[in-house]
Amino acid sequence: PDSLLGAAQALEKDHEFLLKGDVFTKDMIETILEMRVRDYDALRLRPHPHEFSMYYDV
Repeated sequence: PDSLLGAAQALEKDHEFLLKGDVFTKDMIETILEMRVRDYDALRLRPHPHEFSMYYDV
């Protein structure tokens, strides 16, 4: 994956190996996924510092 969202999507599709041996629970994985998607949304809704300097730092 090349982004936080891509990593979350990959984890959502393939996480069975983390459930083996009681390393993680399904609830833990779902919580982690929810947190990462919220993080992604928070970042995507704001300008990147480079973008800000290109367009707003006049």
